[in-house]
Amino acid sequence: MSIYSPNSRRDRARENFSQFDRILTFSVAALLIIGTLLVYAATKDWFANQGLDPEYYLKRHLVNILIGGLLAYGTTLIDYRLLRAYTPIVWALAVLGLVIVLIPGLGSEINGAQAWISFPGGFQIQPAELAKIAIIVGISMILAEKHDKDANPTDKDVMKALAIAAVPILLILRQPDLGTVVIISAAILTIIATSGAPTRWVVGLLVLAVIGGFTAIKTGVVSEYQVSRLQSFVDPSADPQATGYQLRQSRITIGSGGITGKGLFNGPQTNGRFVPEQQTDFIFTVAGEELGFIGSGFILLCYILFFIRAFTIARRTDDLFGRLVCVGVISWFAFQTFENIGMTMGMVPMTGVPLPFISYGGSSMFANLIGLGLIQNVHLRSR
Repeated sequence: MSIYSPNSRRDRARENFSQFDRILTFSVAALLIIGTLLVYAATKDWFANQGLDPEYYLKRHLVNILIGGLLAYGTTLIDYRLLRAYTPIVWALAVLGLVIVLIPGLGSEINGAQAWISFPGGFQIQPAELAKIAIIVGISMILAEKHDKDANPTDKDVMKALAIAAVPILLILRQPDLGTVVIISAAILTIIATSGAPTRWVVGLLVLAVIGGFTAIKTGVVSEYQVSRLQSFVDPSADPQATGYQLRQSRITIGSGGITGKGLFNGPQTNGRFVPEQQTDFIFTVAGEELGFIGSGFILLCYILFFIRAFTIARRTDDLFGRLVCVGVISWFAFQTFENIGMTMGMVPMTGVPLPFISYGGSSMFANLIGLGLIQNVHLRSR
């Protein structure tokens, strides 16, 4: 007979939830609420004009948040230090998913990238999003092992960590999905720099990234679609019917909002569907037009609160593995946020990455909320 009653289990679950970092929880909750409104605003009128369900994306987005929230909470229930035992399984599943998407008939191609696995009912999974979690936890485990013995990672440890990351990265490049690779690379570099590994690795990897990017473009590894995005960043008139058009419309839409915006659901550019992929990669244009500078500034404030609080949690923990996991998730979210908002304003090349916690997308939402769960997990065990 169990010594724990259902009431005691509920009490423990309630106590666990009450000890979450409140600032972290508030900032993410605010972003999720704003994202839900923006996704609805970006799709409502167009779907209604086409005679379709105007709440189609709204309903699916709410389901994604619900599932992601359950995944995030489940991530906090097991001590993060025990995740080391499950890391090889998580890594193997991530690699398996990345292999499946490349198999003809199993993987689905969208916007030039074969990166999705389709299921009945229109449900899709993008394994590259979940691979971010596997890579961050995997290399953090390798680089933290020596610290358990009061020593810094050696060159051999760094090479092991890079080998663990290389397999999924090469598979993601095959899709191709350059934006996700850049984000993962930024997280890897930050983790290595934080781990106490020799500085030459950070410098060497930065140089290798520059050389590798240039070589990839020259040798044709980067797809023609992605090269067009890079050309449009340098010269918006280079591809006026596709990527150049998207960039111009994005700037116009954001700029038209002014200080206070046109009002939620009242953006002419958004309702006219002038910006493609507005509910996903270009969701920030909806905020710029309908919420204006003030509303967009509030979104940035929520991200800043999240990053400051997450960094405080990472700095406070005495366990290097927990610190590296936190730093990896922080750098992933920070770089992806900068990359997404920057591309909508023409500050960085278009790469097709969603805005964390705001953009529509099941796999992205699941991965983001699992990342939040990892940080909350470290917070709970460092109290």
